[in-house]
Amino acid sequence: MMQAQEETADPKAKAILESLSKKTKTYKTIKAEFTVISYDKDKKPTDTQKGSLIVKGGKYKMDIKNQTVICDSTTTWTFLKDANEVQISNVDANADKGSVSPTNIFTIYEKGFKSHFESEANNMDVIDLYPKHPEREQYHTLKLTINKEKNQITEVIVLKKDGSTMKYMISSFITNSEIPGSTFIFNAKDYPGVEVEDLRN
Repeated sequence: MMQAQEETADPKAKAILESLSKKTKTYKTIKAEFTVISYDKDKKPTDTQKGSLIVKGGKYKMDIKNQTVICDSTTTWTFLKDANEVQISNVDANADKGSVSPTNIFTIYEKGFKSHFESEANNMDVIDLYPKHPEREQYHTLKLTINKEKNQITEVIVLKKDGSTMKYMISSFITNSEIPGSTFIFNAKDYPGVEVEDLRN
């Protein structure tokens, strides 16, 4: 009985998220630019990073300040810019499950959360997400801001258990671009002198 109550507790939030999910699944590709700001317990910013993300199905390429991460859905290449080193690993479907990153920011809400409609203003809906298994996560709440007209996420705030906060702000969002498959494969020739560390079993 309790489970049924939780599932139907906030039909407005559920309807908004279902509509968002349906729209997102129509995109063949996503190209986004974002900013990530970290705040300490006193809400003072401690770090700001700008980055870009390209997604095509289970493949992605993410570029941020100190690293580039490329994934072809089976292999992940993490290029550490300062060290000129690339670490190669197999994709683990269960790794960091539930954690928030730019690579899953547009779909993380689909599973494992209870939702609550918080507010509506300036053509934006704000929805709070609470993990169904909070003991597994380092955060207690996610706040999604959704552009009602475009039906797209514009901001995600991660409220962590230690009092710190991370804010992801989407500044550019382009869908259904033609993206070559080579985008999602690391080519050592493009990184002169790169040191390769293969962590695959």
